[in-house]
Amino acid sequence: MFIGKSLTNIRILHDMSRSQLAEKVGVTEQAIWQYENGYTFPKLEVVNKLKTIFNVKATYFYQPDLLNKVDMNNIQIQNIAYRSETINSLSKSQSELMHVRFIDAFLKKIETKINYPKNTLLELRRDVIVFLKNNSEMDRKHQIKYVAELARERIGLGEDSNKNLLFLLEKAGAFIFEKEIGDKIDAYSLWTEEDRAYIILGSVKKSAVRRNFDLAHELGHLLLHYKEEFSMLDKKLYKTVEDEANSFAAEFLLPENQFRKDCEGIAKVSNPDAYIDIKQKWNVSLQAIAIRAFKLNLINYQQYRYYYMLINRKGYKILEPLDDKIPIERPMKIKSILRLLFNNNIYSVSSLMNDLRVDQGFFTVLTGIEEEFFEAYRELENKSFSLSELGIEGIK
Repeated sequence: MFIGKSLTNIRILHDMSRSQLAEKVGVTEQAIWQYENGYTFPKLEVVNKLKTIFNVKATYFYQPDLLNKVDMNNIQIQNIAYRSETINSLSKSQSELMHVRFIDAFLKKIETKINYPKNTLLELRRDVIVFLKNNSEMDRKHQIKYVAELARERIGLGEDSNKNLLFLLEKAGAFIFEKEIGDKIDAYSLWTEEDRAYIILGSVKKSAVRRNFDLAHELGHLLLHYKEEFSMLDKKLYKTVEDEANSFAAEFLLPENQFRKDCEGIAKVSNPDAYIDIKQKWNVSLQAIAIRAFKLNLINYQQYRYYYMLINRKGYKILEPLDDKIPIERPMKIKSILRLLFNNNIYSVSSLMNDLRVDQGFFTVLTGIEEEFFEAYRELENKSFSLSELGIEGIK
């Protein structure tokens, strides 16, 4: 029997409305509604179109999906923290919620044989909660500064570098993924009810330094705004929590004492090009450096305005010096987990495809890992065996 819930879930996962799906399939919106609610069942030709659209097998719609046996309340829509200038639409939030639910269910399926190291990020979050509770009267600016310094220390960043930030966050316990989020969202993050931290990065081409700021911003949300109901905030409060995450990112990526020393001796303080060495050292954008310098009173308002005038004049809003030189870090944790499972024959790509009733492309949509990774492992499954492997020694 066709399971309408499986269609609903995967439709929302792909951020598609019923009317959009109906247009792709060539049926009415009412028909999609009826399929999803069990009033009618689609013909085989419709099912074949659905499986192509969603990178799944036809049988996907006739058995419970990945989400069937997981607690849907483990991931709450109101706990998603977006790095965005605007509060996002309900449909977009539901799509991202569904994506993380699918990721979480997928991880639970494959990680039963995996032993993770100590969850440093969870311990850090607990210590931050205690600190904030015991220092509730402290000025918020000083609270954020303390938490940023503590986070650098615990995560293992060096005193004068932000090298390998993404790797260190994954090692500390975060699960980081890439996906196409859209033009208006840079990244988002959340804690699940089971204390797993997710950071989702937009896969739109972005420089390494901007990605670093996205990561630091989301870390700020994870530590400062645990249990915050983001979707319930009005525009004013939403801006406040975003500003706090930005302040955290600045404190975290450009530690005050070291940054002040770096800025000593800069003659042309209002010229962005004078800060290129600092950008290279910290992997932080020239624009973020300007804001940090201004807020620390290292440059005055007029110098700050002139700095930004040069940013625009030189085209640095689009491409800064070194943006095409500093390598962009990519998430590796989920890829390493899959590689470990495939190399040890615990799973194969084909066995996962059969278990989940999906095509290879589904894994790329879900994990953000390039399809070539999965294709390479499938080719190994189908390799031709040598004579020695077959036990044939030669001709008599």
